[in-house]
Amino acid sequence: MKLAVGVHDHGDGAWAAAVAFDEWDAPEASRTFVSRIAQVEKPSRGALDLRQLPCLVQLLREHALAPDLIVFDGAVYLDAAETPGLGRSLYDALGGRTVIIGVSTRSMPGLPAQFEVYREEEARPVIVTCAGIDLGAAKARIRAMHGKRRVPTLLKRVARIARDGG
Repeated sequence: MKLAVGVHDHGDGAWAAAVAFDEWDAPEASRTFVSRIAQVEKPSRGALDLRQLPCLVQLLREHALAPDLIVFDGAVYLDAAETPGLGRSLYDALGGRTVIIGVSTRSMPGLPAQFEVYREEEARPVIVTCAGIDLGAAKARIRAMHGKRRVPTLLKRVARIARDGG
């Protein structure tokens, strides 16, 4: 099973969402999952913002999900030196058994062009970082995802579900 996941803060809590899909070019999710997280701890000043990590872990546990791969809006690594980001922390939390692909619309300082993926008709690339899969394979999969815009359709869909709380 492949999942696109997203978290959206709501007051002191958050909504975590996942959409399952079978094929990379799938325009629709095969299943949808949502979890309400009652309390989300804010990161301390200057610390890496990992507040989404427990939300995603709770979502996976609550729905007994064991995906082969997770795609999310964010970074696995923060730079070319592989400074861990949220995605790498999720990869470690899942015991390295689940491939993680991060798709970011924001450029990261010091990250070379090899991490850029141009999708369809877009003039600006997305930045792809990954753990548990070769970068070239991850980029090919993101390029193959449904949608003609910069952000794949299912990543937009999961973000909307998390924002709307289901």
